[in-house]
Amino acid sequence: MRHYTCLIDGEDVPAEGGRFAMCCPSDGKPFATVARGGKPEIDLAVAAARRALEHGAYGEMTATERGRVLSRMAEAVRDRHSALTELEAMDCGKPTRQAATDITCLARYLEFYSGAADKVHGPQIPFLKGWLVTGIREPHGVTAHIIPWNYPAQIFGRSVGAAIAMGNACVLKPAEDAGLSCLEVARMALDCGLPPGALNVVTGMGEEAGAALAAHPDIDFISFTGSPEVGTLIQKAAAERTIGCTLELGGKSAQLVFADADFDAALPIIANAIIQNAGQTCSAGSRVLIERSVFAAVTAELAERFRALRVGPHDRDLDLGPLINRQQEARIERFVELASDLELLAEGSCIPDLPVGGCYTKPRLYGPVPPDHPLAQEEVFGPILAAIPFECEAEAIAIANGTAYGLVAGVWTRDGARQLRVARRLEAGQVFVNGYGAGGGIELPFGGVKRSGHGREKGFEALYEFSQLKTIAINHG
Repeated sequence: MRHYTCLIDGEDVPAEGGRFAMCCPSDGKPFATVARGGKPEIDLAVAAARRALEHGAYGEMTATERGRVLSRMAEAVRDRHSALTELEAMDCGKPTRQAATDITCLARYLEFYSGAADKVHGPQIPFLKGWLVTGIREPHGVTAHIIPWNYPAQIFGRSVGAAIAMGNACVLKPAEDAGLSCLEVARMALDCGLPPGALNVVTGMGEEAGAALAAHPDIDFISFTGSPEVGTLIQKAAAERTIGCTLELGGKSAQLVFADADFDAALPIIANAIIQNAGQTCSAGSRVLIERSVFAAVTAELAERFRALRVGPHDRDLDLGPLINRQQEARIERFVELASDLELLAEGSCIPDLPVGGCYTKPRLYGPVPPDHPLAQEEVFGPILAAIPFECEAEAIAIANGTAYGLVAGVWTRDGARQLRVARRLEAGQVFVNGYGAGGGIELPFGGVKRSGHGREKGFEALYEFSQLKTIAINHG
């Protein structure tokens, strides 16, 4: 069993709060321990980040040099792909092939931001005669990164990768349920030439280490992915110090299926969009809106797919792995009870002899689901798909927009005019037409509207999030 410490200023630092066990969701058995960091360790990490930025080698690095470090990190991740995949699968409980995709995406994020680091250019602004006005993008300073347990490797890449590319010094707090890949990659970064203090990792509980980091007076920007409830607390903490934050807070994403859609192309993607990571995905396509004339046919085909789905431990590499913990299991059970008044069209199956200590649930398809039902309004965060019929384009848009969330949406139609018309009217940060997710979408700006949060991650937009524009006006006569 490996024992992990915090990583602060390039050194392994034990926590005053002791340690706690990391348990594999597949069987509930501990396989590692991590430091239970809190305010003392957060204080050390923030101070180390500030020193690295203002007095250390990191603050002197050029954008090109930071890009080269990120490039070496990407190669290091690829070199250790198998080991990191095994760790991510065991830590998160996701099937091995899904964990492998996450590690591939992590390498791709680091690669993308390595190439983008020295390509963020400011504007030259026409102004008065005798003046030269230009803008330069500068890092915020010390950035806080609080990431969840469902995709620790990927979110590390898209958050920390972008922040380092822009020259910020980072303090990362992974989730207490999963996040060991973050510690591994942070240590690898030192071997790749990232100066000590540029990236610090403090493990611990959200209400201890996470709260201390969000409220720290020397943090200049916060990036948070998690629940709307915690996101509200993060935003309040940022507002008290008048600093910015990026919040990605979940969703109730809808896929709209019109009668002229290519069903052979759509149905596998629609099913996968809700079962990936056992539905524990903020952008999960948890609602499928189907034109009524084809509702019966489409749901019948989806039902066949759901009946074929199998659930088991991560190392069996089936369609779904376990849920992360008992709390998630209880959450899913609550929604199953709420859906007792609905027709269960189909469900998958758990393999025999599941490990006793694991947390497992069957994927389920319900329909027709009324648009105001809790299953159509609330984020389940599990493999439950609500099928909702609609009569016309206007009703489809109204139903899709009729929740508190607005993260991702999908549109399935061969009608080119409808594709653009509907995409523009949907209240979502991302809209996919005749597709969904697009292989991680490394280059595609990602974020939500309404209760799904604000700010953008991924792609070039993330570099703007992790920097601020300074205007310089020169009177040269």
